[in-house]
Order: sequence, then structure tokens, then C-alpha cells
Amino acid sequence: MASRDEVAQFHFRRGEHLQLLALSADILRAPLSVDAITRLAVAHSLAVTGDLDTARRLATIKTEGAPDSVRARARFVLGVADERAGKLDSAIGFYEEALELLRGTSDLSLLAWIELYRFRLLVEGHSVKALLAMLPILKRSVVRAGDPQISAYLHMCTAVLEGETGGITEGNRHCDAAESLLELADNASLRASNLVNRGCLAILDYRPGDAVAALEQARQLGLTNGDRAVVSAANINLAHFRLLAGETGEAATLFQKALAGQTKRLNALGALDGMAKVHLVDSAFDLCAQTLERATVQTSKHGMLPTLYHSRWASLTKGRLLFRQRRFRDCTQLLAELDTETATVGDRPFRVALGQLSALVHSRLGNAKAVAHELHATEASGSTRIKEFQPQQYFVVARVVEPFDQLLAQLSLARSRRQWESQGVFSTRVELDDEGITLEAARRDIEAARTAPLVLPRTAETITNAIAAAIDLSHTPRLAGTELLGIIRALDCSPGARLVEDSKTTPADDEQTIVLSLGEQTGLTYSLVCPLPSEPVKAVLLGDVLRLGRAGVALEAARREERQRGALWPASPVEEQAGALFIAEEMQTLLAMVRRIAPTNAPVLITGETGTGKEVIARTLHGYSDRAGKPFVPFNCSATPRDMLDAQLFGHRKGAFTGATEHFPGVIRAASGGTLFLDEIGETTLDLQPKLLRFLENGEVHPIGETQPTRVNVRVIAATNADLDAMVAQGRFREDLLYRLNIIPLHVPPLRSRREEIPVLAQHYLDKFSLESGKHGLRLSEETVEYLVLYKWPGNVRQLANEMRRMATLADNGAILMPEHLSAAIAASRRTVPPSQRALEPTEVVVRLDQPMPAATDHLHAAMIQHALKKCQGHMEDTAAMLGVSRKGLYLKRQRLGLDAGTDPSSSLTP
Repeated sequence: MASRDEVAQFHFRRGEHLQLLALSADILRAPLSVDAITRLAVAHSLAVTGDLDTARRLATIKTEGAPDSVRARARFVLGVADERAGKLDSAIGFYEEALELLRGTSDLSLLAWIELYRFRLLVEGHSVKALLAMLPILKRSVVRAGDPQISAYLHMCTAVLEGETGGITEGNRHCDAAESLLELADNASLRASNLVNRGCLAILDYRPGDAVAALEQARQLGLTNGDRAVVSAANINLAHFRLLAGETGEAATLFQKALAGQTKRLNALGALDGMAKVHLVDSAFDLCAQTLERATVQTSKHGMLPTLYHSRWASLTKGRLLFRQRRFRDCTQLLAELDTETATVGDRPFRVALGQLSALVHSRLGNAKAVAHELHATEASGSTRIKEFQPQQYFVVARVVEPFDQLLAQLSLARSRRQWESQGVFSTRVELDDEGITLEAARRDIEAARTAPLVLPRTAETITNAIAAAIDLSHTPRLAGTELLGIIRALDCSPGARLVEDSKTTPADDEQTIVLSLGEQTGLTYSLVCPLPSEPVKAVLLGDVLRLGRAGVALEAARREERQRGALWPASPVEEQAGALFIAEEMQTLLAMVRRIAPTNAPVLITGETGTGKEVIARTLHGYSDRAGKPFVPFNCSATPRDMLDAQLFGHRKGAFTGATEHFPGVIRAASGGTLFLDEIGETTLDLQPKLLRFLENGEVHPIGETQPTRVNVRVIAATNADLDAMVAQGRFREDLLYRLNIIPLHVPPLRSRREEIPVLAQHYLDKFSLESGKHGLRLSEETVEYLVLYKWPGNVRQLANEMRRMATLADNGAILMPEHLSAAIAASRRTVPPSQRALEPTEVVVRLDQPMPAATDHLHAAMIQHALKKCQGHMEDTAAMLGVSRKGLYLKRQRLGLDAGTDPSSSLTP
């Protein structure tokens, strides 16, 4: 039966704080009677559930004189309590004290957790540049810890940072990675926080269904686990979503719930900002000012910096209040101060919103030059490329150019309405209006935009503006199509042109019609269908417009790729495809190459030692390709008798040879439309290789017994652990086939070259095989991980996986796996064995440094030649190929070194 401490740690590890506290009544009565680690776990859960005073009391009991790891854990808990209380500087101080105590420690997990908590807190108000500099250090700490939960939390922190700087797609990718890792080691509290991140990103991406689903699930999980911060964060994000949709009553109720509950001070600040926006949209200016004053008092009372995320956005809300009150000079002064305070933060969306409001204010003050400057600055910051701020930019443009060009102003205003209608956003229109529009009037105005036709005046300014908008709006096919259709109608270059939306098919070109496919949006495919004009000039103009449309679609795809390359963490270390892990720098580079070549059909040759994961790479490549929904067929060329390879690969007719009792299509045709993975390609016979070459060149297979070849559409990925170049030199592999296979080479490094992956891989496989064998709670001790990291792994990842399977099978539930549980070969590879006492591997040689260089090189050459001769069983041609020298060169070298200096009977060469 598990002890109380074991049960407490089990619930704490799973983020089940209320379940842990339900068992801790006696711990609270007599805290000194329990283990310090258990007491601090209870204190941590108390901080999460809102009992900060009791958490602090438990964390300070009997810590002086305790081991450094216990003292560090106590300060960690005190930091968590102060962070929840809004004492951010104090929290960071406790985290840094804890980290100082852990310098040189073996508790890598605790070290990584504290570094991540500090990083997450710094995300709230520090510059992106400073945070980026911290990421590589954090990654190393997380990899060393080898804990899926810690890795998941790093992804969650990065998702927040990406979301706050406009990287919605990348933020979602990190949420996916965190969710995948938590499937290996569940933690309800982390899962709930990850769902909050998902919901927030969905709001920013205008996916209301996804947002509500994620946030409601997060709220329920938070209530179940007693995590008040998660509950309040879910409520606040749901409230912001309701506010954007113009549902101010529902938004106010949710903001009040967040403020009424015991929550993190940072969350409370966000709720106050949201409540102020509700009052602003409802034109309750006095209530808005009072709420913002509460936010200011809270910020100063708890020493929060004005650069904190919620602080700076609350200040911007105050600027919008002053603008709507038409206090333009007060607003200008506030925005100038805010611009100075936040200049180094690196929050692009915030800089855009600040510039847009500044442009409106300067317009009202009649400062045209300042307006022009702000418009340029916001565009440079991404106002026309961030979906959230595009309609705001169009609205601002409409307002500030109205005195100079009414046609351009009307066009921009209509464009802002169409995009707000597409997003389902109504409140922002009111926040940016100083002419007294009500929320209901704004809703009617925006909803009417869906059916209002785009009438584009035929002027150089309006057409140029519409072309730029069509390119900027390529992420939303309906809006881009509307702009392009307006241009075509203004130029009158395709009478009858129309925008078609269809849930099933895309129209096709014919002799009288050109179709431009714009992409998919909410399950509908959008296409611009343009009848060909009868006049040459109009045909030219139509071609120009459609070419611009294609360029916009291609540019949007390029932008998505560029956003991924420019992400804070460019490649995901955990991939859904084939369960592969890519953590080491070499593997990240390999993954980037896989992503790049996946859309092509070029053959790929994957090389690497046995067990490195060549098939995993092949499956990942297939998963990223356009063939992902088609078969992936692996075929091991060494597992089939050589005389049967032809029939197995290419198929045969019934009766084609003895034993052919029925028709067999062959492995290649079984992979039709998909990917064929030929493992151990070096084992194919010289008789078969010409047929493989013909298949690669022409896409044709000729089954045994068939009179005609058959064409088949298959992508080929080959793999080998052999040196194919050496096999070509030896006449055992066709050179032309090698060239055809090796169009795109990929090399998988051995596990000993990417040791930083070993802790994560080991934990991954231990968790996987624990589930397989019905075990739970297994973990590797730090000393065991050290053994694993230092071992050479001749069998690579496959050997590591088998070692974890063996350990999981033999272990008891809840066991901490020690070095004595390792297999004999790994347990014998102790780091403490001095080099002088270590037995040399067969491929190792000792060379003294205190001898003349010619003598040292002669010794090394002699050892290498003897080793190669032994490996090649005395065959001179193979030995020379292995050493990379000619047969004559090998003969002369052996003669000079006195190694069997007689005539080489297998050679016709004479000295």
C-alpha cells in the first residue's frame, strides 16, 4: 500500500491540487511530522488554490539548516505565492535565490521548473530581445531534466510569448507540442493552462467556436483542480471574446466573476482593463475612468511596472477614453509617455494599436505631417499584416484621409466594415469613434457590409489601394476575392465576373472562362470566375489583375513559411508524425530539411547507422507531404530472400513461376499514390537493380509474367547503413542507380552525437512501455540518466528503446530506476573509470604524444591497415576501398611498414 507521502507526490505530480489538500489535514495540524518535500508540495498547492498565508507559513517552517535542494524548493513556493499576490519583484527575487542554491545541483528537474517560472513571469513585461537570449539556456535546462511536463511548460511559455507578439500560428504549434507531451505525463493544471493559451490564440485568430470550447474546458478543469488563476484567466478571455462580439452584458458578468474570485493580481489587472473597455463601449465614461483608476492604484500598490502586458494595454484604454471624450491634447501627452515607456518591449501589436490611436488624435488636431508619420510607422510595424489590426488600420485611414480624398476614405471605411463583419467584431468600431456612435448602430453598420456590393471608383488612388488590400487580405479568401472583383468591375475587363463559394468543388477553366482559386475559408472554397473579354486590351487588364491575385495567394503562403522560420522557436522538437522527437541541433536541421523537401516527389536516400531512426524520418517526410493520406509502405530488402525480391517488389502473374499460385500486385503497386520506403537498399541484387532504375526513371513496373509494363505513381525513399560509394567501387551496386536514388541525401547522426536527446528519449520510451506493461509512476534517477547519457549506444535509439522496455517490464509500480537496474553493458560504463584503466574498443588505438611525428603516424597507419585487413578478411581490393587508398598505394604502404611485405598474390601490379 502506498504511503501518504507517495500519494501526496502522485497528486502533486498530476497537478491535482484539491485532491492533494483533501489528504493533508493532518499535515496542516502537525507540519513538522512529515517529510519536507511533501510539506512543500502541500504549500505549493495551497498557493495555487489561493491560501497564500498558509502556503507561506508552511514554506518557512524548519528550512534553515536544511539541504540546499529543500531550501531552494521552499523559496520556489514563496515565489509562487508572491507571484499570485502580484508582488512580482519579490517573486523574481525568491526564484533567483532558489536558483543560486541549486547551482551545481543534481536536481535538474527543480532547477528547470524554477527557471521556467521566472521566464514566464518575465514574459509579462520584458523586451522580446532579452527573452530570446534566454531561450537557448532554458532549452538546455529542459533537455537535461528530461521531463515531459517541464518540456510542455516551456512550450506553453513560448506560446504566450508568440501570441503576445502576433505569432498566432506558431503559438498554436507550441500548444500542440505541449498537449502531445502531456499525453506522456499528464498534469491537469498544466493541461488547463494550455487550454487557456489555446482559447486566447483562437480569439486573436477569430475562431469563436474553438475559443469558447477551449476556454470552457479550461474553466472546468480549473474548478476541478482548485486552480483559481486558471479559472479567472478562462473567465477573462471568455469575457474579452464576448466584448469583441458586442455582448457587453455577458462580458461584464464574466469580468466581475474574475474580480470577485481570489486570483492572481496580474489576472485582476486584466479583468479591470476589460471592465473599463465594457464601460467605454457602453459610453459610460465616468465608470470607465473609475475602473482605470482602480487598475492604476493596483499597479502602484503592488509595484507592478507600467511595461507589464495588462498595464500597458490598460494605459492604451485610457488613451481611447480621452479620445472618445475629445480631450485630444491630454490624449497626445499620454500616448507620448506610453510610447517612451514601452519602446523596448517589442510588442508589435501594441505598437500598432498605439500608432493607430496617435494618428487619429493628430488628425483631430490638424497635424497632417504627424498623421503621415504615424501611418507609415504603423504600416512598418505590421498593421496591414496582423489580422487583428487590419480593419482598425482601414478605419483609421478612412478617418484621417477624409478631409483630403473622400473616395479613398469611403473605400477604406467599407473595407474595415467587411473585415469586422467577417471576424464578428463590433466593439472596436465604437472604441475608435469620437463621434458618439452607439454599439447597436455600429453593429447594424457592420452587419450590412456582408451584402453591400463593392463599388470601386475608377481612379488611380482607389485602384492602387484596392490592389494592395487584395494582397494583404489573401489570408481571408472571401475578402481578397471581393477586392479583386471590385477591381475587375472598375476596369470593366470581364463582364459577368463573379466570386463563387462552394463547399464541394472548385470550378474549372474552360475555353470561355478563367478561374482563380483563392483558397478555403470556414469549410468553403472561394474562386473568382471570369469570362474572357472579347477585346484585347481588356484581356490584358484581366490577366494583370488575375496575376496580382495569384501573387497574393503565393505571398500569403510565403508569409506563413516566413513566420515559421522567424518564430521564437523555429522547429517543434516533438512531432505528431510517427512520434518522432527532434531536439538536438543536428536533428532540428534535419527536420527543417524534411519539411522543405516533403512537397516534392524527388527520391530521397537516408543514411545512418542501424537503429538511428531512418524509418521514423521516412514516415515524418511522408506525413508532411501531399501524399500523407495515401499509403506508406515499408519494405526491408534484407528481410526477403534475394531470389524473391523481384516478385515481391514488382509483382507477378499467376503461374509465372513455380509457386506463383495467384496474381500478386507487388509492394510498389501497393504503395500507389503514396510513399514506398526501401530499407537496406544496399542488399538488392545486381540483377534487380536495372528494374529499380527503370522504375525510378519512368515510373513503370514490369511484373513477372506480364507482357506490358504498368505505370505507377509512387514516391521512393531509400535507406541504408552501408557505404554505397564503396559498394559502387567494389562493383556490388550500380553507380547510375545510386545517382538516381541520391538526389536528396539525408544523414541521421548516431545517438552518441546527439546526447542531449537521451534524457527526453529515455523518459519518452519509459512512459510508453510503462503503459504497455500496465505500470505507473516509473522514473529514472539522476544517476541512471547520467549513465544513459555517457553510454556509447552502438545500437542507437533502437537499443535505448529496448533498454527502457526491459526496465519497465521488470520494475515495480512507482519504482525509481537506479543504475543497478540497467543491463550489464550499460552499468559497466561508469564515468568514474579512469582512461588509463579502461579497456580499449576494437576500433581504438593509443598514440603517445611524446614521440616524433613520423613514428606516431607510422604507428597509426600500421594499426589502421591491420584493422582493415582483418575486417576485409585479407581481401586487398576491399581493404584499399575501406582505407580510401588505391591497391598500389596500399601495397607500397604495407611494404614500407613491414606489414607482410611480400608480393600481393591478388594483384597484377608490380612495384
